Amino acid sequence: MTPAGDPARREDVDAFLRYVAHERQLSPNTLEAYSIDLAEFEAFLDRYYGAPEWTWSGVDRLSIRSWMGDMAGRRGLARTTIARKLSAVRSFYRFLHVEARVAANPARTVRTPKRERHLPGFLTREQMDAVFRDAEARAEGGGFHALRNLAVVELFYATGMRLSELQALNLASLDLVSDRVRVMGKGRKERIVPVGRAATRALRAYYEARERVMETAERPDRRAVFVAQTGRRITVRQIQNVVGAFLKGIADDAGLSTHSLRHTFATHLLDAGADLLAVKELLGHASLSTTQIYTHTSRERLKRIYRQAHPRA
Repeated sequence: MTPAGDPARREDVDAFLRYVAHERQLSPNTLEAYSIDLAEFEAFLDRYYGAPEWTWSGVDRLSIRSWMGDMAGRRGLARTTIARKLSAVRSFYRFLHVEARVAANPARTVRTPKRERHLPGFLTREQMDAVFRDAEARAEGGGFHALRNLAVVELFYATGMRLSELQALNLASLDLVSDRVRVMGKGRKERIVPVGRAATRALRAYYEARERVMETAERPDRRAVFVAQTGRRITVRQIQNVVGAFLKGIADDAGLSTHSLRHTFATHLLDAGADLLAVKELLGHASLSTTQIYTHTSRERLKRIYRQAHPRA
C-alpha cells in the first residue's frame, strides 16, 4: 500500500520502501506498517495544509507535532502507537535527507511520547491467602503435581522471581539450610534472595516427591528444581498453567498472571514498610525508577481505602 496523491511524493515513498526492503531486509509486515503510517501522515498533511500542492521538503517540526496531537486527540491512539508511527516518519526523512531529496530532517528533533506507566496487577493479602488455602488443600494428599505446584506458588511469592528465573532454577542455587536462593537475572546479574519458612516447608515436601519421580524417570534432569512427571525440567507454559489454575476464580481482575505474583511480592513488602532500595535489590532491577512504580501501586491502594473509609473523603 502506498499513499495516493502527488506523483513526486509517491515516488519518494516508493523509493524509501524499496530501500528498506532491500538494504535493511525488513519483514513484509514492517514494510506494510511503514506504508500505512506514511499514507496516514500524507493524508493528515493534506488536511493540515488545506491543499495537495505541499512537498516533503516544506514539512516542518510544527506540522509533525500537530499530526501527533491529532493521533492522540481525535483518534485516541496509545503513546506506543504514536511513537511507532513517528519512528516510521523519522526513518523516511532520514532516507530523504541522505538521498538529498530534502535539505533537513524535521522529524529528528520531535520528541518521542513518553510511554504510559501502567500500574501492575497484583493480589491482595486476602486473595493470596485464598490461593495458598487452595494449593495447600490440593497438596494434602501428597501427590507429586500438587506438592510441586504448591512449592511453585510459594517460591514465586516468597522471592518475587521472574517466570524465566524460576523455570531455570537449579538445585545448586537453592539453599534450604540457610533459606536463600541464588537467582541469575537479566544480563547474567546474580542476586541472593531470602526464602521464607512457608516456601521452605513446601519445597522440602516437594523434594521428597521429586526424588520418587527421579528414581523411575528415563533421562531425568537432576539439576532442575522444578520438573514434570517425566523428570525433565518443567516448561514456562506448564508453570503458567499451574499459576493460572490457582488464580482462576480467586481474583476477578483481568490480566493476572505469573508476573502478578512478582508484583504482589513487591507491593506487599512496600505496604508493610520495606525500604524501596531493598525491594529493588530483591527484584533485581537495574534502576530504582523501575521499582518506583510499585510505590504508585501502594499509593493508589491507600487512596481507595481512604475514600472508602473516611467520612469526609
